[in-house]
Amino acid sequence: MTTQTTLPIAEVIPALKAALGQHSLVVLQAPAGAGKSTALPLELLHEPWLAGQKIIILQPRRVAARAVATRLAETLGEEVGQTVGYRVRFESRVSAATRIEVVTEGILTRRLQHDPELAGVGLVLLDEFHERSLNADLALALLREVQGALRDDLRVLVMSATLDPTLPQRLVAPLVESAGRAFPVQVQYLPTDPVGRSEDSVVRAIRSALAEHEGDILAFLTGVREIRAAAAQLSDIAAVVLPLYGDLPVREQSRAIRPDPAGQRKVVLATSIAETSLTIDGVRVVVDSGLSRHQAFDPASGLSHLITERVTQDSAAQRAGRAGRTAAGVAYRLWSERTQPLLPAARAPEIMGADLAPLVLELAQWGADPAALPWLDPPPPARVEAARVLLRQLSALDSAGRITPEGSRLLDFPTHPRLAHLLVSGPDSALAADVAALLEERDPLPSGSGSDLTERVAALRSWRRGEQGRGVDSGVLERVERLSRQWRKLLNISPDNAPPDPLAVGELVALAYPERVALAREKGAGLARGRFLLAGGQGAALPGGDALAGASALAVAHLNAAGAEGRIHLAAPLDPARLSDRAEWTAQVRWDTRTGTLLAQQERRFGALVLEARPLRDISPEQRVEALAAGIREEGLHLLNFLPESQQLRARVQSLRIWRGAADEGGWPDLSDEALLDSLEDWLGPHLHGVRTRDDLAKVNLLPALQSLLPWPLPQQLEELAPTHLTVPSGSRVRLSYQQDGRPPILAVKLQELFGLADTPTVNGGCQNVLLHLLSPAGRPVQVTQDLRSFWNSSYFEVRKDLRGRYPKHPWPDDPWTHEPTRWTKKKTAEQGK
Repeated sequence: MTTQTTLPIAEVIPALKAALGQHSLVVLQAPAGAGKSTALPLELLHEPWLAGQKIIILQPRRVAARAVATRLAETLGEEVGQTVGYRVRFESRVSAATRIEVVTEGILTRRLQHDPELAGVGLVLLDEFHERSLNADLALALLREVQGALRDDLRVLVMSATLDPTLPQRLVAPLVESAGRAFPVQVQYLPTDPVGRSEDSVVRAIRSALAEHEGDILAFLTGVREIRAAAAQLSDIAAVVLPLYGDLPVREQSRAIRPDPAGQRKVVLATSIAETSLTIDGVRVVVDSGLSRHQAFDPASGLSHLITERVTQDSAAQRAGRAGRTAAGVAYRLWSERTQPLLPAARAPEIMGADLAPLVLELAQWGADPAALPWLDPPPPARVEAARVLLRQLSALDSAGRITPEGSRLLDFPTHPRLAHLLVSGPDSALAADVAALLEERDPLPSGSGSDLTERVAALRSWRRGEQGRGVDSGVLERVERLSRQWRKLLNISPDNAPPDPLAVGELVALAYPERVALAREKGAGLARGRFLLAGGQGAALPGGDALAGASALAVAHLNAAGAEGRIHLAAPLDPARLSDRAEWTAQVRWDTRTGTLLAQQERRFGALVLEARPLRDISPEQRVEALAAGIREEGLHLLNFLPESQQLRARVQSLRIWRGAADEGGWPDLSDEALLDSLEDWLGPHLHGVRTRDDLAKVNLLPALQSLLPWPLPQQLEELAPTHLTVPSGSRVRLSYQQDGRPPILAVKLQELFGLADTPTVNGGCQNVLLHLLSPAGRPVQVTQDLRSFWNSSYFEVRKDLRGRYPKHPWPDDPWTHEPTRWTKKKTAEQGK
């Protein structure tokens, strides 16, 4: 079958058909506009190995899935839903005649869970794989497992416009490359990086492009707020200004993608969803703000927050390429040319930095350990464990990590497990549907409306009653209601337009975000109203003057985790008594850094929140040691008082550890700060009896504790190889000063005490010269040397010349080799000689 032979992909279709005929997994690299999404599926529809089965095309975004399906259907002269259909969240257009289904990533995962064999499917195309979304990586891993265990006849085609050159080798799959046909794109940079609001720079570039170039304009901005601000500034131009973002209604998305019916020039203001998949007819100019906004997961707090970053080099190339799809074009890059090579080459795969709770729940249902799947990049184990902790809190996993019946029920709801748990477990299902919908959508209230989620529920219900509040975004409320309606349909309930109970709203939020239940900081602790402690242990604060600032407890939904203290954006009041129902009594023995004391008490806790406390009088030695060790690790070794003897013991051992290396079997123990902190329980624990305060810690004698780390015969060897003192020719025992970094130990001694000594003293069995600090009679260094013989033969005479007039009572012989060494003046030396 030949459908669009004029498209560049036609050149490689024979090679691709041959590869798919012989291999179950193939990689296709084809530039944007080559036809891999909109022509290739039709060319493969009647291949013998497909045997009349279906083709599934995986798309990362709903807007792209609808657009691809529409273009394929138009090529066949059909309506969507006949040979070609699509399935996206809450929407499908398929029929019994459908052979090609374009689906979004979550839809494919659901289908695999219900039908692991993918009965009736012969080929799965993973489009735009270079984006390396979490769901695309999951789909590929599951499909590869299905191929290996259930369906050796199932074909998978991984398609991408830009490609990691190692991908075919990592997948052990043949590569088919299409050169494509891109028209030249002239790239223009700014002289310097811009300052100020990004939308202002975009508007200036659009006005220049309208005057200087032909064709429609596609501008990339960071988000909806910036799109709206730019559109307001462009209200006077002689072109149709159209937004394009994921939450836009389908008819509005189609207006942005299609040519204007009246033939007017278009300016499309888009987020990064327009980078790939979509072909926007007529675009000859691209204006790129150089910025992208996306969710970033913070593993330290367990929270996600929006961040705005510079685009990567591969994203910038994708954006510029939009201008050369159908004719020569121009791309305005709103940054300087010298900044271009400083941009990151590509964004890391989403699996390395995403919230993994949805993935871990899917794999629990699949019955697979995340570590056992054939990933391109395996999920980080620490994040997998954090996801399991959350899923156990949501009752989705049992203590062994197996999925529970409730966890399986959560997967019936196409949303994050948090919101699914809210919908399934909420006592008021109609309110749960409204709250879940509001939490997924943008805020319908204007900026500065406060953080109370209950006000958003009230605004939604007023809007449903036909009442329009001041400043309320009816477009957002329309999308919220559409989503709430879907949840009500799944729950089989009717809407409720009664005024919402704020505490009921808070209880629902607490179901979704148990670690974000928060109690007000104690009054009188020098902390202002509106500051809270979350059950997860983090601090968070409301904006100044917020109506919820006086609440004793909150359930926090939206929180910006950036910075030391999170900023609460959306929350609801919570009845503290509800926490008591889920709190547990635990014995807590911990170090209080604020007071510098060992705190021992019985606490009724919900996460990090202490609801009630009673003194704990008897604690075990193990509890004491564990708590004190944790406190020392948190504050540092400066809590311990290392007296000179202890410091020198550490330096002596560390020096031998460095000097002797692997020569001593078993080696000398590591007494560095890091090693001592790691092993506090072992060496310090036995010496912590009765310790409760910082002052007690400072009084602990550390010398025997450190000596316990030297098993026999190391103490004896220590005295032989790194003695604390050396006896010098005058008979004095002089202390050595060792350095922990292995530098030569210092012997500070008056030079008169060394008369006649030719060789520099040594330690470490004669292998390490000491560093002599030769002192004047007043004890001040006059020479530093490791070559005593050279000093007597040369430098001594300069020193003698400078000092004998200043210290005439001390001997300064012409021949230091034969003079008797002495620690005394001439007179005392003479008297001793009588």
